[in-house]
Amino acid sequence: MGRADLAKSSCPVSRAIERLGDPWVLMILREAFLGVRRFDDFQLQTGASPHLLSQRLKRLCADGILQRRAYSTHPPRYEYLLTQQGRDLWPLIMALRTWGQTWLGGSSVTLTHRGCGRRIDPVMACPECGEALTARDVVAEISDDFRQERKRRKGKGGTE
Repeated sequence: MGRADLAKSSCPVSRAIERLGDPWVLMILREAFLGVRRFDDFQLQTGASPHLLSQRLKRLCADGILQRRAYSTHPPRYEYLLTQQGRDLWPLIMALRTWGQTWLGGSSVTLTHRGCGRRIDPVMACPECGEALTARDVVAEISDDFRQERKRRKGKGGTE
């Protein structure tokens, strides 16, 4: 399966990977959640080349994840702000943070809940009962469209 196939998949995970599955995109998102807004600061904190960073920022803006806004007219300068769509990626960045801390070590960022002032480590929880969730606590049901897509792939020699 090629990258173009990911964008056409009925699976939202595949489509999200096509948009977000680039290490530089994830680094830009990390920095945006840490409050970085300006090109030079993104470049400094990610280590991306100006060309690469420019490409990724343009794509994130085109995808509606970041919004480009002028903060200076002489010379023209822009900042990049998370949109609602971008802010909705916070759980993804937190999941990567948690996995990295657990399996790769280190703790670079401490999180504090604004509401109560307590330090936290976010958890995925059931919206009904509040119980923390793991992969073993959830049953996944595949949609008919995705089931058909998987069958077509299997028929082309893919394995499942």
